Amino acid sequence: MNKRSLEIMDTTLRDGEQTSGISFSASEKLTIARLLIEELGVDRIEVASARVSEGEFEAVKNIIDWANKNGYLDRIEILTFVDGGRSLQWMQEAGAKVQNLLTKGSLNHLTYQLRKTPEQHFADIAENFDQAKKEGITTNIYLEDWSNGMRNSSEYVYQFLDFLTTQKVQRILLPDTLGVLIPSETYTYLSALRNKYPDVHFDFHAHNDYDLGVANVLEGIKAGVNGLHLTMNGMGERAGNAPLASVVAVINDYVPEVHINVKEPALYKVSKLVETFSGFKIPANKPVVGDNVFTQTAGIHADGDNKHNLYFNDLMPERFGRKRKYALGKTSGKANIEKNLQELGLKLSPEDIKKVTQEIIKLGDKKEVVTQDDLPYIISDVLDSKLYKDKIKIKSYSLNHAKGLKPSATVAIKIDDEVIEQHSQGDGQYDAFIKALVKVYDQKNKVLPKLIDYAVRIPPGSTSDALCETVITWKTETKEFVTRGLDSDQTVSAIKATEKMLNIIEL
Repeated sequence: MNKRSLEIMDTTLRDGEQTSGISFSASEKLTIARLLIEELGVDRIEVASARVSEGEFEAVKNIIDWANKNGYLDRIEILTFVDGGRSLQWMQEAGAKVQNLLTKGSLNHLTYQLRKTPEQHFADIAENFDQAKKEGITTNIYLEDWSNGMRNSSEYVYQFLDFLTTQKVQRILLPDTLGVLIPSETYTYLSALRNKYPDVHFDFHAHNDYDLGVANVLEGIKAGVNGLHLTMNGMGERAGNAPLASVVAVINDYVPEVHINVKEPALYKVSKLVETFSGFKIPANKPVVGDNVFTQTAGIHADGDNKHNLYFNDLMPERFGRKRKYALGKTSGKANIEKNLQELGLKLSPEDIKKVTQEIIKLGDKKEVVTQDDLPYIISDVLDSKLYKDKIKIKSYSLNHAKGLKPSATVAIKIDDEVIEQHSQGDGQYDAFIKALVKVYDQKNKVLPKLIDYAVRIPPGSTSDALCETVITWKTETKEFVTRGLDSDQTVSAIKATEKMLNIIEL
Protein backbone atom coordinates (compact mmCIF):
# COMPACT_ATOMS: atom_id res chain seq x y z
CA MET A 1 0.00 0.00 0.00
CA ASN A 2 1.30 3.49 -0.89
CA LYS A 3 0.99 5.50 2.31
CA ARG A 4 0.35 9.22 2.20
CA SER A 5 2.63 11.36 4.34
CA LEU A 6 1.13 13.48 7.08
CA GLU A 7 3.12 16.41 8.51
CA ILE A 8 3.19 16.81 12.27
CA MET A 9 3.81 20.29 13.65
CA ASP A 10 4.41 20.56 17.38
CA THR A 11 3.32 23.87 18.86
CA THR A 12 4.19 23.23 22.53
CA LEU A 13 6.64 26.14 22.60
CA ARG A 14 4.05 28.61 21.25
CA ASP A 15 0.46 27.47 21.80
CA GLY A 16 1.44 25.14 24.64
CA GLU A 17 3.13 28.03 26.45
CA GLN A 18 -0.29 29.72 26.54
CA THR A 19 -1.21 27.20 29.26
CA SER A 20 -2.00 29.32 32.32
CA GLY A 21 1.11 29.93 34.41
CA ILE A 22 3.60 28.37 31.97
CA SER A 23 6.71 30.15 30.72
CA PHE A 24 9.79 28.36 29.41
CA SER A 25 13.24 29.90 29.75
CA ALA A 26 15.39 30.44 26.65
CA SER A 27 17.58 27.43 27.47
CA GLU A 28 14.53 25.24 28.13
CA LYS A 29 13.02 26.25 24.79
CA LEU A 30 16.22 25.33 22.96
CA THR A 31 16.43 21.95 24.72
CA ILE A 32 12.79 21.12 23.93
CA ALA A 33 13.20 22.26 20.31
CA ARG A 34 16.20 19.96 19.85
CA LEU A 35 14.37 17.00 21.39
CA LEU A 36 11.23 17.57 19.31
CA ILE A 37 13.16 17.56 16.04
CA GLU A 38 16.12 15.26 16.68
CA GLU A 39 14.73 12.73 19.18
CA LEU A 40 11.02 12.75 18.41
CA GLY A 41 11.22 13.47 14.69
CA VAL A 42 8.35 15.95 14.30
CA ASP A 43 8.37 17.69 10.91
CA ARG A 44 8.00 21.27 12.09
CA ILE A 45 7.86 23.24 15.34
CA GLU A 46 6.15 26.54 16.09
CA VAL A 47 8.36 28.13 18.71
CA ALA A 48 7.04 31.61 19.53
CA SER A 49 4.84 34.60 18.78
CA ALA A 50 6.63 37.58 17.26
CA ARG A 51 7.14 40.75 19.29
CA VAL A 52 6.12 39.23 22.64
CA SER A 53 9.19 40.13 24.71
CA GLU A 54 12.95 40.57 24.67
CA GLY A 55 13.32 37.18 26.36
CA GLU A 56 11.23 35.54 23.65
CA PHE A 57 13.42 37.17 20.98
CA GLU A 58 16.58 35.74 22.59
CA ALA A 59 14.97 32.29 22.86
CA VAL A 60 14.01 32.32 19.18
CA LYS A 61 17.46 33.59 18.14
CA ASN A 62 19.09 30.69 20.03
CA ILE A 63 16.80 28.16 18.35
CA ILE A 64 17.36 29.72 14.92
CA ASP A 65 21.17 29.71 15.36
CA TRP A 66 21.06 26.01 16.29
CA ALA A 67 18.64 25.17 13.46
CA ASN A 68 20.73 27.04 10.91
CA LYS A 69 23.87 25.10 11.85
CA ASN A 70 22.04 21.77 11.59
CA GLY A 71 19.93 22.29 8.46
CA TYR A 72 16.57 22.68 10.24
CA LEU A 73 15.86 26.35 9.48
CA ASP A 74 12.80 25.67 7.30
CA ARG A 75 11.28 23.57 10.13
CA ILE A 76 11.15 26.45 12.65
CA GLU A 77 7.99 28.58 12.50
CA ILE A 78 6.92 31.85 14.15
CA LEU A 79 3.39 33.15 14.73
CA THR A 80 3.14 36.61 13.16
CA PHE A 81 0.50 39.31 12.83
CA VAL A 82 -0.94 41.62 10.20
CA ASP A 83 0.83 44.64 11.72
CA GLY A 84 2.33 46.66 8.90
CA GLY A 85 5.47 44.54 8.70
CA ARG A 86 6.66 44.81 12.32
CA SER A 87 6.42 41.03 12.88
CA LEU A 88 8.40 40.43 9.69
CA GLN A 89 11.10 42.83 10.85
CA TRP A 90 11.24 40.97 14.19
CA MET A 91 11.65 37.70 12.29
CA GLN A 92 14.39 39.14 10.11
CA GLU A 93 16.35 40.27 13.16
CA ALA A 94 15.97 36.83 14.75
CA GLY A 95 16.94 35.09 11.50
CA ALA A 96 13.69 33.10 11.17
CA LYS A 97 12.46 32.11 7.72
CA VAL A 98 8.89 30.72 8.13
CA GLN A 99 5.95 32.79 9.34
CA ASN A 100 2.52 31.55 10.39
CA LEU A 101 0.46 34.68 9.76
CA LEU A 102 -2.57 35.07 12.04
CA THR A 103 -5.65 36.34 10.19
CA LYS A 104 -9.40 36.27 10.73
CA GLY A 105 -11.18 33.07 9.67
CA SER A 106 -14.69 34.13 10.70
CA LEU A 107 -16.74 37.14 9.71
CA ASN A 108 -17.62 37.61 13.38
CA HIS A 109 -13.96 38.11 14.38
CA LEU A 110 -13.28 40.31 11.35
CA THR A 111 -16.28 42.56 11.96
CA TYR A 112 -16.08 42.99 15.73
CA GLN A 113 -12.35 42.73 16.42
CA LEU A 114 -10.71 44.31 13.37
CA ARG A 115 -13.75 46.35 12.26
CA LYS A 116 -12.74 45.87 8.62
CA THR A 117 -14.37 44.56 5.48
CA PRO A 118 -13.10 41.35 3.87
CA GLU A 119 -11.59 43.39 1.03
CA GLN A 120 -9.66 45.61 3.46
CA HIS A 121 -8.38 42.58 5.37
CA PHE A 122 -7.30 40.79 2.18
CA ALA A 123 -5.46 43.91 0.98
CA ASP A 124 -3.50 44.08 4.26
CA ILE A 125 -2.66 40.37 3.96
CA ALA A 126 -1.52 40.75 0.33
CA GLU A 127 0.82 43.54 1.42
CA ASN A 128 2.30 41.24 4.10
CA PHE A 129 2.80 38.47 1.51
CA ASP A 130 4.64 40.84 -0.83
CA GLN A 131 6.97 42.02 1.92
CA ALA A 132 7.61 38.46 3.14
CA LYS A 133 8.50 37.36 -0.39
CA LYS A 134 10.99 40.24 -0.76
CA GLU A 135 12.64 39.26 2.51
CA GLY A 136 12.86 35.56 1.63
CA ILE A 137 10.33 34.48 4.25
CA THR A 138 8.01 31.53 3.56
CA THR A 139 4.37 32.13 4.51
CA ASN A 140 1.79 29.85 6.10
CA ILE A 141 -1.50 31.45 7.14
CA TYR A 142 -3.81 30.82 10.11
CA LEU A 143 -7.55 31.42 9.67
CA GLU A 144 -8.33 32.18 13.32
CA ASP A 145 -11.80 31.01 14.47
CA TRP A 146 -12.11 29.06 11.19
CA SER A 147 -14.47 26.48 12.76
CA ASN A 148 -17.02 29.12 13.74
CA GLY A 149 -16.42 30.73 10.36
CA MET A 150 -17.56 27.51 8.65
CA ARG A 151 -20.56 27.24 10.96
CA ASN A 152 -21.79 30.81 10.72
CA SER A 153 -20.17 32.56 7.75
CA SER A 154 -19.02 29.92 5.26
CA GLU A 155 -19.41 32.34 2.32
CA TYR A 156 -16.72 34.52 3.89
CA VAL A 157 -14.41 31.50 4.43
CA TYR A 158 -14.75 30.48 0.76
CA GLN A 159 -14.21 34.08 -0.34
CA PHE A 160 -11.04 34.15 1.78
CA LEU A 161 -9.77 30.83 0.40
CA ASP A 162 -10.48 31.91 -3.18
CA PHE A 163 -8.28 34.95 -2.51
CA LEU A 164 -5.52 32.83 -0.91
CA THR A 165 -5.32 30.50 -3.92
CA THR A 166 -4.12 33.52 -5.94
CA GLN A 167 -1.31 34.20 -3.44
CA LYS A 168 2.03 32.56 -2.72
CA VAL A 169 1.04 30.64 0.43
CA GLN A 170 2.79 27.43 1.47
CA ARG A 171 0.16 26.10 3.89
CA ILE A 172 -3.29 27.12 5.07
CA LEU A 173 -3.73 26.42 8.79
CA LEU A 174 -7.29 25.75 9.98
CA PRO A 175 -7.75 26.06 13.75
CA ASP A 176 -10.74 25.08 15.84
CA THR A 177 -9.75 28.09 17.94
CA LEU A 178 -12.45 27.73 20.60
CA GLY A 179 -12.60 23.93 20.57
CA VAL A 180 -16.25 23.88 19.47
CA LEU A 181 -16.28 21.24 16.72
CA ILE A 182 -17.76 17.78 17.05
CA PRO A 183 -16.26 15.01 14.89
CA SER A 184 -19.03 14.95 12.27
CA GLU A 185 -18.65 18.71 11.67
CA THR A 186 -14.86 18.37 11.45
CA TYR A 187 -15.17 15.81 8.68
CA THR A 188 -17.90 17.73 6.85
CA TYR A 189 -16.06 21.05 6.82
CA LEU A 190 -12.61 19.70 6.03
CA SER A 191 -13.72 17.30 3.31
CA ALA A 192 -15.68 20.16 1.66
CA LEU A 193 -12.50 22.24 1.51
CA ARG A 194 -10.41 19.28 0.36
CA ASN A 195 -12.82 18.68 -2.54
CA LYS A 196 -13.01 22.35 -3.55
CA TYR A 197 -9.26 23.03 -3.25
CA PRO A 198 -7.55 19.69 -4.01
CA ASP A 199 -4.07 21.19 -4.51
CA VAL A 200 -3.97 23.30 -1.34
CA HIS A 201 -1.96 22.12 1.70
CA PHE A 202 -4.32 22.23 4.72
CA ASP A 203 -3.21 21.82 8.36
CA PHE A 204 -5.79 21.14 11.09
CA HIS A 205 -5.29 22.59 14.58
CA ALA A 206 -7.60 21.04 17.21
CA HIS A 207 -8.39 22.31 20.70
CA ASN A 208 -9.79 20.08 23.42
CA ASP A 209 -12.55 22.05 25.17
CA TYR A 210 -15.08 19.19 24.88
CA ASP A 211 -12.38 16.49 25.17
CA LEU A 212 -12.86 15.79 21.45
CA GLY A 213 -9.43 16.88 20.22
CA VAL A 214 -8.16 13.42 19.26
CA ALA A 215 -11.51 12.39 17.76
CA ASN A 216 -11.58 15.57 15.65
CA VAL A 217 -8.01 14.95 14.50
CA LEU A 218 -9.01 11.46 13.32
CA GLU A 219 -11.87 12.96 11.30
CA GLY A 220 -9.48 15.52 9.87
CA ILE A 221 -7.15 12.77 8.67
CA LYS A 222 -10.11 10.93 7.17
CA ALA A 223 -11.10 14.15 5.36
CA GLY A 224 -7.64 14.36 3.82
CA VAL A 225 -5.76 17.10 5.68
CA ASN A 226 -2.03 17.35 4.97
CA GLY A 227 -0.83 18.26 8.44
CA LEU A 228 -1.73 18.36 12.13
CA HIS A 229 -0.84 20.75 14.96
CA LEU A 230 -0.32 19.01 18.32
CA THR A 231 1.30 19.69 21.70
CA MET A 232 3.19 17.63 24.25
CA ASN A 233 0.91 16.48 27.09
CA GLY A 234 -2.01 18.34 25.48
CA MET A 235 -0.73 21.69 26.78
CA GLY A 236 -2.47 24.81 25.55
CA GLU A 237 -4.96 27.52 26.41
CA ARG A 238 -8.08 26.57 28.43
CA ALA A 239 -8.50 22.76 28.09
CA GLY A 240 -5.43 22.55 25.87
CA ASN A 241 -4.71 21.19 22.40
CA ALA A 242 -4.91 17.71 20.91
CA PRO A 243 -2.09 15.73 22.63
CA LEU A 244 0.73 14.54 20.42
CA ALA A 245 1.31 11.17 22.14
CA SER A 246 -2.33 10.05 21.87
CA VAL A 247 -2.63 11.11 18.24
CA VAL A 248 0.60 9.33 17.25
CA ALA A 249 -0.56 6.09 18.91
CA VAL A 250 -3.98 6.27 17.24
CA ILE A 251 -2.51 6.95 13.79
CA ASN A 252 -0.03 4.08 14.08
CA ASP A 253 -2.71 1.62 15.21
CA TYR A 254 -5.81 2.71 13.30
CA VAL A 255 -4.80 4.71 10.21
CA PRO A 256 -2.56 2.31 8.24
CA GLU A 257 -2.79 4.36 5.04
CA VAL A 258 -0.93 7.29 6.66
CA HIS A 259 2.80 7.66 7.37
CA ILE A 260 4.19 9.97 10.07
CA ASN A 261 7.81 10.56 11.04
CA VAL A 262 7.31 10.75 14.82
CA LYS A 263 9.30 8.13 16.75
CA GLU A 264 7.11 6.45 19.36
CA PRO A 265 9.91 5.32 21.74
CA ALA A 266 10.90 8.96 22.40
CA LEU A 267 7.38 10.14 23.34
CA TYR A 268 7.55 9.36 27.05
CA LYS A 269 11.07 10.75 27.51
CA VAL A 270 10.24 14.07 25.84
CA SER A 271 6.88 14.22 27.61
CA LYS A 272 8.49 13.88 31.05
CA LEU A 273 11.13 16.50 30.23
CA VAL A 274 8.42 18.97 29.17
CA GLU A 275 6.58 18.18 32.41
CA THR A 276 9.74 18.96 34.40
CA PHE A 277 10.49 22.23 32.61
CA SER A 278 6.90 23.48 32.65
CA GLY A 279 5.80 22.28 36.09
CA PHE A 280 2.59 21.27 34.30
CA LYS A 281 1.84 17.87 35.84
CA ILE A 282 0.77 15.05 33.56
CA PRO A 283 -2.44 13.48 34.95
CA ALA A 284 -1.75 9.93 36.16
CA ASN A 285 -4.42 8.59 33.78
CA LYS A 286 -3.23 10.55 30.71
CA PRO A 287 -3.15 8.06 27.79
CA VAL A 288 0.31 6.84 26.73
CA VAL A 289 2.35 9.10 29.06
CA GLY A 290 0.45 9.06 32.41
CA ASP A 291 2.00 7.25 35.37
CA ASN A 292 -0.91 4.81 35.76
CA VAL A 293 -1.81 3.93 32.18
CA PHE A 294 0.29 0.78 32.07
CA THR A 295 -0.56 -0.27 35.62
CA GLN A 296 -2.93 -3.18 36.23
CA THR A 297 -4.71 -2.76 39.56
CA ALA A 298 -7.22 -5.60 39.81
CA GLY A 299 -5.78 -8.97 40.76
CA ILE A 300 -7.94 -10.68 38.14
CA HIS A 301 -6.14 -8.67 35.44
CA ALA A 302 -2.71 -9.79 36.60
CA ASP A 303 -4.00 -13.37 36.69
CA GLY A 304 -5.31 -12.96 33.13
CA ASP A 305 -1.97 -11.59 31.99
CA ASN A 306 -0.28 -14.68 33.37
CA LYS A 307 -2.76 -16.81 31.38
CA HIS A 308 -2.16 -15.70 27.79
CA ASN A 309 -2.02 -11.88 28.24
CA LEU A 310 -5.81 -11.64 28.40
CA TYR A 311 -5.81 -7.99 29.48
CA PHE A 312 -3.27 -6.61 26.99
CA ASN A 313 -4.21 -4.35 24.07
CA ASP A 314 -2.11 -2.93 21.24
CA LEU A 315 -0.86 -0.10 23.45
CA MET A 316 2.09 -2.09 24.73
CA PRO A 317 4.24 -0.01 27.12
CA GLU A 318 7.48 -1.15 25.45
CA ARG A 319 6.48 0.86 22.35
CA PHE A 320 7.00 4.00 24.40
CA GLY A 321 10.06 2.91 26.38
CA ARG A 322 7.94 1.93 29.39
CA LYS A 323 7.10 -1.18 31.42
CA ARG A 324 3.84 -2.69 32.65
CA LYS A 325 3.30 -2.49 36.41
CA TYR A 326 0.99 -4.31 38.80
CA ALA A 327 -0.46 -2.14 41.55
CA LEU A 328 -0.51 -3.17 45.18
CA GLY A 329 -3.58 -2.27 47.22
CA LYS A 330 -6.95 -3.49 48.41
CA THR A 331 -7.88 -4.94 45.00
CA SER A 332 -4.55 -6.78 44.72
CA GLY A 333 -4.67 -10.50 44.36
CA LYS A 334 -1.99 -13.15 44.65
CA ALA A 335 -1.08 -12.66 40.97
CA ASN A 336 -0.26 -8.96 41.52
CA ILE A 337 2.00 -9.83 44.45
CA GLU A 338 3.76 -12.54 42.46
CA LYS A 339 4.39 -10.17 39.54
CA ASN A 340 6.05 -7.65 41.87
CA LEU A 341 8.07 -10.30 43.67
CA GLN A 342 9.39 -11.50 40.30
CA GLU A 343 10.54 -7.94 39.51
CA LEU A 344 12.41 -7.85 42.83
CA GLY A 345 13.86 -11.32 42.37
CA LEU A 346 12.11 -12.65 45.48
CA LYS A 347 10.32 -15.96 45.95
CA LEU A 348 7.88 -16.80 48.72
CA SER A 349 5.88 -19.90 49.55
CA PRO A 350 2.13 -19.88 48.70
CA GLU A 351 1.38 -19.62 52.42
CA ASP A 352 3.63 -16.58 52.87
CA ILE A 353 2.25 -14.91 49.74
CA LYS A 354 -1.23 -15.29 51.23
CA LYS A 355 -0.11 -13.54 54.47
CA VAL A 356 1.57 -10.70 52.56
CA THR A 357 -1.49 -10.27 50.32
CA GLN A 358 -3.78 -9.93 53.34
CA GLU A 359 -1.50 -7.25 54.84
CA ILE A 360 -1.47 -5.27 51.57
CA ILE A 361 -5.28 -5.44 51.38
CA LYS A 362 -5.47 -4.12 54.96
CA LEU A 363 -3.18 -1.21 54.09
CA GLY A 364 -5.27 -0.48 51.00
CA ASP A 365 -8.43 -0.33 53.10
CA LYS A 366 -6.71 2.38 55.16
CA LYS A 367 -6.05 4.29 51.89
CA GLU A 368 -2.31 3.79 52.27
CA VAL A 369 -0.39 3.68 48.98
CA VAL A 370 1.79 0.57 48.58
CA THR A 371 4.57 0.35 46.00
CA GLN A 372 6.87 -2.42 44.86
CA ASP A 373 9.65 -0.86 46.91
CA ASP A 374 7.52 -1.24 50.07
CA LEU A 375 7.30 -5.02 49.62
CA PRO A 376 10.53 -5.97 51.46
CA TYR A 377 9.34 -4.02 54.52
CA ILE A 378 5.91 -5.61 54.43
CA ILE A 379 7.48 -9.05 54.10
CA SER A 380 9.76 -8.24 57.02
CA ASP A 381 6.86 -7.15 59.24
CA VAL A 382 4.47 -9.94 58.31
CA LEU A 383 6.94 -12.83 58.28
CA ASP A 384 9.23 -11.46 61.01
CA SER A 385 12.17 -11.98 58.69
CA LYS A 386 15.54 -10.49 59.62
CA LEU A 387 16.61 -10.45 55.97
CA TYR A 388 14.73 -7.23 55.21
CA LYS A 389 15.25 -5.30 58.43
CA ASP A 390 16.66 -1.79 58.04
CA LYS A 391 20.39 -1.96 57.38
CA ILE A 392 20.80 1.83 57.47
CA LYS A 393 19.60 3.80 60.47
CA ILE A 394 19.43 7.56 60.95
CA LYS A 395 20.47 7.50 64.61
CA SER A 396 20.05 11.23 65.27
CA TYR A 397 19.96 14.61 63.68
CA SER A 398 19.90 18.27 64.65
CA LEU A 399 18.30 20.89 62.39
CA ASN A 400 18.91 24.62 62.91
CA HIS A 401 17.31 27.62 61.24
CA ALA A 402 17.86 31.12 62.65
CA LYS A 403 17.15 34.52 61.11
CA GLY A 404 20.18 35.86 59.26
CA LEU A 405 21.97 32.50 59.24
CA LYS A 406 21.98 29.70 56.68
CA PRO A 407 20.02 26.59 57.78
CA SER A 408 22.30 23.79 58.98
CA ALA A 409 22.06 20.12 59.90
CA THR A 410 24.14 17.62 61.83
CA VAL A 411 23.37 13.95 61.19
CA ALA A 412 24.55 10.66 62.63
CA ILE A 413 24.02 7.63 60.36
CA LYS A 414 24.61 4.00 61.28
CA ILE A 415 26.00 1.99 58.35
CA ASP A 416 27.40 -1.51 58.77
CA ASP A 417 27.51 -1.09 62.57
CA GLU A 418 29.55 2.12 62.18
CA VAL A 419 28.06 5.48 63.19
CA ILE A 420 29.22 8.39 61.02
CA GLU A 421 28.52 12.02 61.87
CA GLN A 422 28.59 14.96 59.45
CA HIS A 423 27.51 18.61 59.39
CA SER A 424 26.45 20.84 56.49
CA GLN A 425 24.60 24.01 55.55
CA GLY A 426 21.93 24.33 52.88
CA ASP A 427 19.17 26.45 51.38
CA GLY A 428 16.67 24.93 53.81
CA GLN A 429 16.70 22.46 56.70
CA TYR A 430 16.06 19.43 54.50
CA ASP A 431 18.60 20.60 51.91
CA ALA A 432 21.18 20.93 54.70
CA PHE A 433 20.24 17.43 55.92
CA ILE A 434 20.73 15.95 52.42
CA LYS A 435 24.09 17.70 51.99
CA ALA A 436 25.28 16.28 55.31
CA LEU A 437 24.04 12.85 54.21
CA VAL A 438 26.00 13.16 50.95
CA LYS A 439 29.16 13.78 53.01
CA VAL A 440 28.47 10.59 54.99
CA TYR A 441 28.07 8.57 51.82
CA ASP A 442 31.15 10.12 50.21
CA GLN A 443 33.09 8.98 53.26
CA LYS A 444 31.85 5.41 52.66
CA ASN A 445 32.43 5.65 48.86
CA LYS A 446 28.70 5.19 48.30
CA VAL A 447 26.54 7.07 45.80
CA LEU A 448 23.10 8.44 46.62
CA PRO A 449 20.31 8.57 44.04
CA LYS A 450 19.17 11.94 42.67
CA LEU A 451 16.09 13.55 44.17
CA ILE A 452 13.88 14.41 41.18
CA ASP A 453 10.52 15.23 42.79
CA TYR A 454 9.35 16.26 46.26
CA ALA A 455 5.70 16.63 47.19
CA VAL A 456 4.00 17.31 50.53
CA ARG A 457 0.38 16.31 51.08
CA ILE A 458 -1.77 17.54 53.95
CA PRO A 459 -5.38 16.33 54.33
CA PRO A 460 -7.86 19.07 53.26
CA GLY A 461 -9.31 21.00 56.19
CA SER A 462 -6.68 19.72 58.62
CA THR A 463 -5.22 21.78 61.44
CA SER A 464 -1.56 22.78 61.56
CA ASP A 465 -0.65 19.83 63.83
CA ALA A 466 -2.19 17.23 61.48
CA LEU A 467 -0.04 14.53 59.94
CA CYS A 468 1.52 15.40 56.60
CA GLU A 469 2.87 12.95 54.05
CA THR A 470 6.06 13.70 52.12
CA VAL A 471 6.43 11.81 48.85
CA ILE A 472 9.90 11.84 47.28
CA THR A 473 10.85 10.44 43.87
CA TRP A 474 14.44 9.23 43.49
CA LYS A 475 16.44 8.21 40.45
CA THR A 476 19.40 5.82 40.20
CA GLU A 477 21.21 4.80 37.03
CA THR A 478 18.75 1.95 36.52
CA LYS A 479 15.37 3.00 37.94
CA GLU A 480 13.07 5.59 39.47
CA PHE A 481 11.31 4.86 42.75
CA VAL A 482 9.17 6.63 45.34
CA THR A 483 9.38 6.69 49.12
CA ARG A 484 6.97 8.21 51.63
CA GLY A 485 7.27 9.54 55.15
CA LEU A 486 4.49 10.46 57.59
CA ASP A 487 4.81 12.90 60.50
CA SER A 488 3.24 16.05 61.92
CA ASP A 489 6.47 17.88 60.99
CA GLN A 490 7.10 18.24 57.25
CA THR A 491 10.90 18.02 57.48
CA VAL A 492 10.75 14.97 59.74
CA SER A 493 8.37 13.23 57.33
CA ALA A 494 10.88 13.94 54.55
CA ILE A 495 13.71 12.48 56.65
CA LYS A 496 11.63 9.34 57.28
CA ALA A 497 11.09 8.99 53.50
CA THR A 498 14.85 9.45 53.02
CA GLU A 499 15.72 6.72 55.53
CA LYS A 500 13.47 4.36 53.60
CA MET A 501 15.30 5.29 50.39
CA LEU A 502 18.66 4.50 52.01
CA ASN A 503 17.51 0.97 52.82
CA ILE A 504 15.95 0.40 49.40
CA ILE A 505 19.22 1.18 47.63
CA GLU A 506 21.00 -1.20 49.99
CA LEU A 507 18.61 -3.99 48.93
